Amino acid sequence: MRGKGEVLLVSTYELGHAPHGIAVPAAFLRQAGFDPAALDLAVERLDPEKVRRARLVAISVPMHTALRLGLQAAERIRALHPGVALCFHGVYALLHAPLLARAGAQAVLGGECEEELVALALALEAGGPLRGFVREGPGGSTLSRLRFPVPAREGLPAPSRYARLLGADGREHLAGYTEATRGCRHRCRHCPLPPVYRGRFFAVPTEVVLADASRQVADGATHLTFGDPDFLNGPGHALRIARELHRRHPAVTFDFTAKVEHLVRRPEVVAELASLGALFATSAVESLSDFVLGKLAKGHTRGDVFRAFQICGRSGIALRASLLPFTPWSTLEDYLELLEVFEREGWLPQLDPVQLSIRLLVPPGSLLCEDPDLALGGLDEEGLTFRWSHPDPRMDALQAKVAQAVAAGASPGTDPARVVAAVKALALAAAGRRHTHVARPFVTAGAPRLTESWFC
Repeated sequence: MRGKGEVLLVSTYELGHAPHGIAVPAAFLRQAGFDPAALDLAVERLDPEKVRRARLVAISVPMHTALRLGLQAAERIRALHPGVALCFHGVYALLHAPLLARAGAQAVLGGECEEELVALALALEAGGPLRGFVREGPGGSTLSRLRFPVPAREGLPAPSRYARLLGADGREHLAGYTEATRGCRHRCRHCPLPPVYRGRFFAVPTEVVLADASRQVADGATHLTFGDPDFLNGPGHALRIARELHRRHPAVTFDFTAKVEHLVRRPEVVAELASLGALFATSAVESLSDFVLGKLAKGHTRGDVFRAFQICGRSGIALRASLLPFTPWSTLEDYLELLEVFEREGWLPQLDPVQLSIRLLVPPGSLLCEDPDLALGGLDEEGLTFRWSHPDPRMDALQAKVAQAVAAGASPGTDPARVVAAVKALALAAAGRRHTHVARPFVTAGAPRLTESWFC
């Protein structure tokens, strides 16, 4: 085994889950004889000694928030250890490769890049030049099929430090996290995956996924999140894993993410997953406007959203929608109707209020950059998105106010119904309409969820 801590793997944010972005590369590095150290800055402080011992620090940035926090962490790491080699890896690394290179990164990797990360560590050990490790934008992603080892979670904080399942009984349960696939076969235009994976996805071998799950169950997890971009990209693979997980651990429950179109096309799969322990599914509903859904190339319609809720409801699975209510094409009337429909249909208990505040991000390489009807400004390097303004200034003003209201109501114990009511009051005021009533009271009991809201 090579020197302990020569490679330091850093995560900043993974939706409250134990960081898969550390566990997977750690396994590849261990196979190559390294003994990497790990830091999850979502729940740990930056350890100066770990930083100073490292020859290479690799920061995992699978999403927008992770990259924003990762840039801040990199600045602190550079101050502690100016000579350390710095690598960013993950979907959002490739999208912002030029920015990261200017920030001092010697390597920017993405896609199926764990073997490249090992090669980088070996090159540093050999003292050779680090050429070719900064990929030129999303087109430089590595898409070779990997031989996955079981993720190495040794050295990570205890499972109790992470998001838990809040069950229908109102009690919290220890939750784990794993992934059955990587990438995505779809090309939704606002998603960061298509520029990097270009419509490809890769199945992680069934035994690798089950071994990872079983280790977490042995550590006390009674619920698992399958955090694939879309668990049903390979429905046969998903069912094999869910069936065997249920056979080995019949009391363990799980949740998964799937596109609306997959839920609608495969109701029999949804029903079987429910019978195998699925409690809820997260799905990118985004909007109830067919025009907006078309602009985003979501692959589903407004009517499909209603059908997906019905299919999940019949199966006993809660459908937790992620939303994108603030886009250049969304109107104030769209926003008000979204609130009214979720209230009328009884979907509010399954909605995290933060979803009512999400504004479209357009990172470099986004397929939306090809839309001639989308007027983009310059790149906001701090916000990590191209600038855009809504043609109706009321929408930009409303989004800022909603974001403040949601943030103010994010503290534990705050009734989500009060947050939704505040948001509705803001939307009605923006439209010049009187706020004559608040959203009907609802309770989250019976709507299972994780204790940390989904975000991006």
